[in-house]
Amino acid sequence: MKKTIDVQAAVALAAGEAIAARAQGSFGVGGVLLDQYGNVLKTLQNNVVKGGLVFDPTAHGERQLIDWYFAERAKGRMLPAPHDVTLVTSLDPCAMCGGAILAAGFNVVIAANDPKAGINHDETATFGALPQDLRQAAAASFCYPAVLGSSAYAREGSGAAPKSFFIGKTIAEPTLALCSLLIEATTEKVQAFLHSDAAQGELQDPATLAPSHPLLRKLKSLYPHALAYRGAPHAPDVGLAPFLLAAMEQDRRQGGDGDCAALLDGFGNLLLCVPGRRAQSAICTAFMECTRQYAQLRYQLIAGAGADAGMRDTVRRYLAHPKEGTFVFARGPGACAESFMDLGAYGSTMEGPLPANNPHQFQYVLPRVEESQLHALCEAMPPLYRDTIRIRPVQVGDDALIAALA
Repeated sequence: MKKTIDVQAAVALAAGEAIAARAQGSFGVGGVLLDQYGNVLKTLQNNVVKGGLVFDPTAHGERQLIDWYFAERAKGRMLPAPHDVTLVTSLDPCAMCGGAILAAGFNVVIAANDPKAGINHDETATFGALPQDLRQAAAASFCYPAVLGSSAYAREGSGAAPKSFFIGKTIAEPTLALCSLLIEATTEKVQAFLHSDAAQGELQDPATLAPSHPLLRKLKSLYPHALAYRGAPHAPDVGLAPFLLAAMEQDRRQGGDGDCAALLDGFGNLLLCVPGRRAQSAICTAFMECTRQYAQLRYQLIAGAGADAGMRDTVRRYLAHPKEGTFVFARGPGACAESFMDLGAYGSTMEGPLPANNPHQFQYVLPRVEESQLHALCEAMPPLYRDTIRIRPVQVGDDALIAALA
């Protein structure tokens, strides 16, 4: 079939989506999905912020494009196999999106560098931020095209070679500069916005609300067992086991390996306990489902018909930012692409340092790898995750809970 596009045109499309994201108040990043002939399948912008509200901390352009692909296939649409799909992004993928791309099996073409969160943050294309077993796959599928010129944006090509369907295989300096400036112009503003929730001392216990309160009705329509368990803050115990076990079984029925993710608030209340949907999508892990569902629950309550400033304040005080509570994974992260994606998605959910009183916000029950290996994996992650957020998953401290799931 006749070649239809070049690298420059594809990156320009991604940059157009990044401009739209910036205009929306979100991170200035965008992407485009191409088939094996260079035809455009879908374009998407970053949607972390939408309508002046936090919509979904995982709604990066790349992750959304991958979910779109698998959702369309689930509907019966004929699409190329993953290895025949190329994702073009305006910014080096973060840990979440890098892991998602590897889990999906796509090829990727990258424009601007991201020295804080990008998996090629050091620009060596050796992918030292990834677990050892994933580096070769990244080297074979992540392409950083040459940028010809003499400015600070010029570079030699690295990583995988551009696919043969591209007519031209380089990026123009002004286009790369635009991609770089869009993320630089939005990062600090969006990160500050993501942390504009109620202060810790202003938070209220949702268990004190009347059962008929709209917030509780909405929460329990999403997860009927919400508030059915309450433990000590940040210290899950064996009382959580029945809810985890039920979700683990559902995860197996839905194509997973028996994982799930629970979110407890800062008072120790169970808010959600969620399985994955791996049979539908390679990247619908339990944690991805949990953090997205919670964020979109808050968004719907605040943005819903009839919501006013009072409801917005109520949501922020009774359904706080997850950093104030505890995520509990049934199975801890490992060295696979899906786990690396989960670690990155956790970082995107936090998007900043953890509260000083809650350094163990991320806990798991059953380990997949030795604790030393998990900590080494986290230490190798890009600077945002390693130095700013300081991701440190720890095993739960209750032996009875561990035994109940084992």
